[in-house]
Amino acid sequence: MTKNHEFSSSLDFLDDKRSAMTAQLRDWCAVNSGSGNLAGLATMHGRLAEAFGELDVEIEMVPSKPHETVTADGEKQEKQIGNALRLIKRPQAPVRVLLAGHMDTVFAADHPFQNETFLDDDTLNAPGAADMKGGLLVMLYALKAIEQSPLADRIGYEVLINADEEIGSHGSAHLLTEAAKRAQFACVYEPALADGTLAGARKGSGNFAAIFKGKSAHAGREHHLGRNALVSAAEFITEIDKLTGAREGLTVNVGRVDGGGPVNVVPDIGIVRFNVRLEQPDDASWFAGEVQSIIEKIDAREGYGAELTGGFTRPPKPMTSQLLAFFKALKSAGADLGINIDWKPTGGCCDGNNIAAAGIPVIDTLGVRGANIHSAQEYAKLDSLVERAKLSTLLLLKIAAGDIPNPGTLDQKEAR
Repeated sequence: MTKNHEFSSSLDFLDDKRSAMTAQLRDWCAVNSGSGNLAGLATMHGRLAEAFGELDVEIEMVPSKPHETVTADGEKQEKQIGNALRLIKRPQAPVRVLLAGHMDTVFAADHPFQNETFLDDDTLNAPGAADMKGGLLVMLYALKAIEQSPLADRIGYEVLINADEEIGSHGSAHLLTEAAKRAQFACVYEPALADGTLAGARKGSGNFAAIFKGKSAHAGREHHLGRNALVSAAEFITEIDKLTGAREGLTVNVGRVDGGGPVNVVPDIGIVRFNVRLEQPDDASWFAGEVQSIIEKIDAREGYGAELTGGFTRPPKPMTSQLLAFFKALKSAGADLGINIDWKPTGGCCDGNNIAAAGIPVIDTLGVRGANIHSAQEYAKLDSLVERAKLSTLLLLKIAAGDIPNPGTLDQKEAR
């Protein structure tokens, strides 16, 4: 533990906050805020605005852009997205950090996982406990602790909490990019692993829907007049599956196929929904060219149509020398608290990908320790609420004091 009184007094503020943080986490997890539940997201938005409003910040509700989706019938439609919450304090301070998180979860209003269970005194199983309502609490209490510090005036922060991270941040990606340009570095509060390991480099990701159209006909009397859209879809699936491994680290996963109906009718529509992960930014354009060639080949056939929708929304986040220096600074802060900080690359992605692509270093797993996210077994370790709040507090205070370099002001040469 650091002996510097400027830091210890702020850290001591958090010592007795576990009970209050646990109660607030349970309250937030009781609100269903699935990405498509606009009413639940509005409720969550209000609770977050009230809680973060105690920081005496400028608060703004920011509309998200609608998200284009493809229905099971192959029609494109715009889907409304929940509003984002933005908070700003001391934007002219010498240290400027973006703190980002999301209020949405993967659990819809009709999902069976709606209630909490204490697996033991330290483990809360609840929707969003780790991903990432626990992380939002870590962020909030770190900022509360910083406001107790004489160094607070040196730290300016913008908080952006979106409502569509779990579906790709289509409606809020531009907000993340704009906010990143106003900051020197960023902290995102996705959960760490249960043992505290953080995500380092991340793959990029894209979600796509390929629409295949044919011609309906009676499967017995006039099969020859039909054009089977599902056969086109099947051919497409076979071809794009071959692209997995064609570039190092690139994977294609077909997750769902829509279309068809009674087996005595030639299906005239087929929808193939798939995800692509990649390690190198240039692979996105390569993949786009390959998949478009497959689409054009099918589209050129008499009586058939093929169209690709979607795209890459999460650019890869490489481990740059600047980001590595940021992790080393965090590791130093963790050592002062008796916390071992490790990190490893992951195929998962989050808003940290978008922020990194905007040009600033970002550590994006500063939330609670937890596991089994995106499942009914999701849990958060309650002792990590205070632990991780202290970690962010000390990191930001050390940067403000000049004890560790501002990660956003290092050029790549200095970071090495």
